[in-house]
Amino acid sequence: MSIVVRFAPASLTREQYDASVRRLEQEGQFPPEGMDLHVCFGSEGNLRVSEIWDSREQWEAFGERLMPVLADVGIQPGEPEVLEVHNLVRGA
Repeated sequence: MSIVVRFAPASLTREQYDASVRRLEQEGQFPPEGMDLHVCFGSEGNLRVSEIWDSREQWEAFGERLMPVLADVGIQPGEPEVLEVHNLVRGA
């Protein structure tokens, strides 16, 4: 079952976000298998991230690789909100 994961970290900046994505890409970890959508949005210092995953298991497996990277760049992700998807419509 697909899930939506919403992160609202404390004071996330563009620099921190970009550094984490860059490092994950360099390590061949991003985008990970099972992640259908990743979006970062919000204002500087108050960015948010939402993702849609094929399964909770795939998200949890990626989390094991992600958390050390976030810690290294100074991101405190907090506890994400995880919700089951009821319906997903893809645009043409």
